[in-house]
Amino acid sequence: MTSCMAETGCLGDGFRVWSDRAADEVTQIETPDGRVTAYSYGSGERVLFCLNGGPGLPCDYLRDPHVPLADEGFRVVTYDQLGTGASDAPDDPALWEITRYADEVEAVLEALGLTSVHFLGHSWGGWCGIEYALRYKGRLRSMILANTCADMPHLLQQIARHRNALGAETVAMMKRYEALGWLDHPAYAAAITLLDHRHIRRMDDRPLPVQRSKDGFNFAIFNTMQGPNEYHYTGNLKNWNRLEALRDFDWPCLVVQGMHDALSPACGMRMHGALPDSRIEIFAGSSHSPFYEEPRAYRAALIAFLDHVDGAGG
Repeated sequence: MTSCMAETGCLGDGFRVWSDRAADEVTQIETPDGRVTAYSYGSGERVLFCLNGGPGLPCDYLRDPHVPLADEGFRVVTYDQLGTGASDAPDDPALWEITRYADEVEAVLEALGLTSVHFLGHSWGGWCGIEYALRYKGRLRSMILANTCADMPHLLQQIARHRNALGAETVAMMKRYEALGWLDHPAYAAAITLLDHRHIRRMDDRPLPVQRSKDGFNFAIFNTMQGPNEYHYTGNLKNWNRLEALRDFDWPCLVVQGMHDALSPACGMRMHGALPDSRIEIFAGSSHSPFYEEPRAYRAALIAFLDHVDGAGG
């Protein structure tokens, strides 16, 4: 099943996990710091705006598994964040900062004339989405906070648990090589690969949209904001915490986590507990990518939430 999906985007029974269809509209948007490229699929009044993770990845990996919702009556919109994909790539580390990215999101939504959106932020896209909501909330009909968190110090505790599960000897090796800067050492790289398989995508094959995003990875952005990998945070986001601010969110929210997620279910439960109007879905067979790992259940949960918010679906 995994191999078929990775190559064609379909499960064995023909369920379309992801689509590489051409965008109905491609829009070049000028922002104060550079031009970004937005993609739109479908023409429905119900707009799902997807903000992908990274930071530093093109949007392909998140966009393509949500494009099939255009056949469900939604308009699916996303864009390549500055420094990624078809957008401009300035060489200025000062631009890689969360509030600037939040302002960039507003510039995109304003340019596209989107006044009411269901905002789906995955991973880093969720952090940026929360920051966006604190600065601009008038366009938000709902939020889907997918495989993300609102409290980075708490997340780092969860990351430590994942690392510790590798065993004391491996953890000691990782800490030593991090101190020495030997992050390309084969032993260290092997530990990261194992952690990724457990906590990022529990699959044998990498789906093509994921590979496209990986091929376009702008590591300089990721390193500046997060760090050298998913399990060693050294960047400017490591102390970011907006958990208490979630109590002021007055729109419906769906919190999505995988049971094996690098951003663990404990992160999701903290958000769920702080949000005034939320539901939570934890996918038992997933890590950080339920739209690939459990696509049918993920899509059903997403559509059920959106129909509930919009009063659709009977």
